[in-house]
Amino acid sequence: MSKFDGNKIMPRYSAFAIVMTAIAACVIFKALYIMVAKKDYWTQVADRVKKDSVNVAPTRGNILSCDGELMASSLPEFKVYMDFKQLHDAKNDSLWCAKIDSICMGLNAIFPEKPASAFKEHLTKGFDNKKRHWPIWNRRVDYNTYKEIQELPVIKKGKLASGFHAEEYNARQRPYGSLAGRTLGDMFGAKDTARCGLELAYDSILRGTKGLIHRRKVLNKFLDIMDTPPIDGADIVTTIDVSMQDLAERSVIDELKEIDGNVGVAIVMEVATGDIKAIVNMEKCIDGKYREIKNHAVSDLLEPGSVFKTASILVALDDGVVDTTCRVETGGGVWPMYGRQMKDHNWRRGGYGTISLPRSLEVSSNIGVSRIIDDHYHNKPEKFVEGIYRTGLATDLHLPLVGSSSAKIRMPKKNNRGQWTNWSKTALPWMSIGYETQIPPISTLTFYNAIANGGKMMRPRFVKQVVKDGVVIKEFPPEVVKGHEQIAKPQTIKIMQTILEHVVSQGLGKKAGSPSFKVAGKTGTAQMSKGAAGYKSGTTNYLLSFAGFFPADAPRYSCIVCIQKSGLPASGGGMSGVVFHNIAEGIMAQDLKLDVKDAKDSASILVPTVKSGNILAADYVLSKLGIKTQANWSGPVDIGTPIWGKAERNGNGCISLTSKKGLGKEYMPDVIGMGARDAVYLIESKGVKCQLTGRGTVVKQSLEPGHFIKKGETCLLTLDNH
Repeated sequence: MSKFDGNKIMPRYSAFAIVMTAIAACVIFKALYIMVAKKDYWTQVADRVKKDSVNVAPTRGNILSCDGELMASSLPEFKVYMDFKQLHDAKNDSLWCAKIDSICMGLNAIFPEKPASAFKEHLTKGFDNKKRHWPIWNRRVDYNTYKEIQELPVIKKGKLASGFHAEEYNARQRPYGSLAGRTLGDMFGAKDTARCGLELAYDSILRGTKGLIHRRKVLNKFLDIMDTPPIDGADIVTTIDVSMQDLAERSVIDELKEIDGNVGVAIVMEVATGDIKAIVNMEKCIDGKYREIKNHAVSDLLEPGSVFKTASILVALDDGVVDTTCRVETGGGVWPMYGRQMKDHNWRRGGYGTISLPRSLEVSSNIGVSRIIDDHYHNKPEKFVEGIYRTGLATDLHLPLVGSSSAKIRMPKKNNRGQWTNWSKTALPWMSIGYETQIPPISTLTFYNAIANGGKMMRPRFVKQVVKDGVVIKEFPPEVVKGHEQIAKPQTIKIMQTILEHVVSQGLGKKAGSPSFKVAGKTGTAQMSKGAAGYKSGTTNYLLSFAGFFPADAPRYSCIVCIQKSGLPASGGGMSGVVFHNIAEGIMAQDLKLDVKDAKDSASILVPTVKSGNILAADYVLSKLGIKTQANWSGPVDIGTPIWGKAERNGNGCISLTSKKGLGKEYMPDVIGMGARDAVYLIESKGVKCQLTGRGTVVKQSLEPGHFIKKGETCLLTLDNH
């Protein structure tokens, strides 16, 4: 045996160790390279790998109006594709080629904007290349369209035989279009996430809970096995009334177009509950059309102007420093206030002179209100601001809408030396008339609603219930704002209700009133500051407001209308007041749901008023209504042949219809007592032109009955509602 030589073996082991160390170093280097330099690439590769399980999106809950009408709902939408490899594997290539023309004509019938030839060219390209995910149409389609496509030749054989397949999406739809759009909110469509409004505020309730599907590969295909089923979102029932919302929106847009306004806001609140029945935010876009871009009603911090005067006078009355007999000198409409001039709107016409406290609100006198407040609070302005806080105007209402703001009303402060740090001598007079403060429209409305509600401030309510499968699972009851169960003494509230009613009946708010019911409220016209430029830079912008409630003697609804416009003319009462009038009258008309029988007592005889005119037609209508008539005529009975006469009530609970003696075509008929339509028809049928003045029934005719008609004559008819 040869002798073992360890010195010869050791170099071999050393070389091997070096090689292994080098390989290990290369592996580590490669690993670091992949982890750092190639991280993005391999992350993308990982994203393309089939996952063992996937999330299943639930159906988002609906947003409903106060009476259960759909305002926002999730409906399925589809993107449709062809898998031509699957079509080939199913050995249906020849069938496809035979039916391609029929398929393309069917697609053209469904999508007429694209010709059948274009469909054929597009689908043939995918067929030739055996594409597995070839789009049939480049946009999403609704469920009905999806079902129509499924009925086309070859495609109707099903997914395995034709290769037709679809991707399903949950699309948010609004049956009423943009109605209350900014308040309801929006969704980021592709991400299915809430963007703003109630969609965002109640997202956790609406979105539901995702499910989980386990994916198992069998025979080179994935089968879906449900592990955790998705839980669909619940519905929320809002306080919005669709008809009131539509009415308010149309009223605001009509006025904005009439005066070329920039922004229009209207909010309608139910007095007893604080329910927001309508909320409008219209803004003029670059193309001249009005759309909802921002929720100005809850976010705009602007100086409110004269609608704030109500709060100022309420504080003074509640503190007992003045009463309704107080009189104030306003001079000729201009009054010096600590180096600045306070002006009334009619200063060029000589002002109001000496007026009472209620009259200062009725005519919205800047001098009157500011002098009353300055005389009694100049040395203790903090007491006045404390009173304003007591009214709830500065309270954070905790609204569920992202972007909402609470009012900014500063409290006077002094330093250690007793000097004001944030106050000036002019601050109090100008604050008392609605400047030096910033209040969103909804806070102002909540204050006026409290006056209408006898002093109880209700928190604005947007959602009243959460409903799941028809069952109410959560209630949001009406809520009184904490600390504002009574914003002023009951007697003070009653006085203010009366003053606000007089503002409309005999003050600057007349255009907001109605002949059918009483309205109470206050006008406001304020210059809008332009930041550092102040109020004097080019064209002046105005905030025009009217806030109030109706019917004034038994308040049911409160409402505020705010319009921003550039330049003159600018009038809170004449512009915002008109919108308030239209909204109030429209709501009251919609709210009249009384049966005519409710107005009938046991002693009454229900006999309508009937105008003179075509009494044969009147007889026909009255008989259909079941009302007795006493006919006094002879002649034709064809309803198409008019018999002219008069209609009178008699003592027997019926209507007597008597024909007037006919005159020849050349003589003027007697049309006294007739409606305008019948009178004009009868006279012009004899070749005489008519001119009308007034409204109602004819009380006077310029050409007397029996007058011989001459060619070219004109008869002036005077009408009156008597």
